[in-house]
Amino acid sequence: MTTKNKLDLRGLVPAPITPFTRDGAVDHAAIRRLGSWLGSFAGVKGLVVLGHAGEGTFLDDDEQTAVIESFVASVDGRIPVIAGITREGTQVAAAEAKRAVAAGATAGLLYPSHGWLRFGYQKGAPQDRYRAIYEESGLPLILFQYPDATKATYNLETQLDIAKQPGVFAMKNGVRNMRRWDTEIPVVRREVPDLQILTCHDEYLLHTMFDVDGALVGYGNIAPELLIALIEAGKAQDYRRARALHDRLLPVTKAVYHRGSHMEGTVALKHALVTRGILEHATIRSPLLPLPEGADVEIAEAMRSAGLVSEAPAAIAA
Repeated sequence: MTTKNKLDLRGLVPAPITPFTRDGAVDHAAIRRLGSWLGSFAGVKGLVVLGHAGEGTFLDDDEQTAVIESFVASVDGRIPVIAGITREGTQVAAAEAKRAVAAGATAGLLYPSHGWLRFGYQKGAPQDRYRAIYEESGLPLILFQYPDATKATYNLETQLDIAKQPGVFAMKNGVRNMRRWDTEIPVVRREVPDLQILTCHDEYLLHTMFDVDGALVGYGNIAPELLIALIEAGKAQDYRRARALHDRLLPVTKAVYHRGSHMEGTVALKHALVTRGILEHATIRSPLLPLPEGADVEIAEAMRSAGLVSEAPAAIAA
């Protein structure tokens, strides 16, 4: 069996936030509550922790390890926990991947070297990064396609080279250019048919839902049941059903993701989880800032309009 076939993420893969206590420490009780709740949905195939939604780059090494361990404990082996691998240099990212393995992570979501966001990458450097980190750590990897607006987005040749590597089993695609999506995804599907393709277009889910195996999204924190239904509708090519779910979610999408910066979505996700009864408060870490006054009310109203409040778990006081 090849690496590509070992993990099945064909469904919803939420990227959980990292809860903090009011004084700013990692809140492990809240992690266990969140992870257990997300893991209880049959259509959730894994959790990707320490990503952008999880404020992973705001944590030190020990905190990152502890977060992985708490999420692993929260799902009790039912689904895999996948760690964001974010360090800029290949050597330090490989060390980060080895720590993730030791903490219980089953796979890694490998971020581009962040210097590439500004300056671009040398030809062959992304391929080398994936190869070296997998060989050093043994951690199966997800290819992360960044937005077309950045210089860290991979051209089609680079995507295919990475996708064909033995350590790479899935792609998280967030190119956010529908012309590229419509032309590149069919080629990737044809050239690497066993690669699992996951959309991460939180704000463009309807357009991308008919071409994918699943969704790896921060949105999965707050609306897992509706996103699972949307993925099922997409796989069935049921546009009418998918459109109805999209329209039901649209007020939430606007309240969470149609903001000045996509990073504000992390703050908004925490407010939405307060509305659902998962979190007690929406504490974040710098450089994130609180949302404008009244945003929490706006988000709560949007969640209610989508019918995402009545099923809040009762375990928050536990």
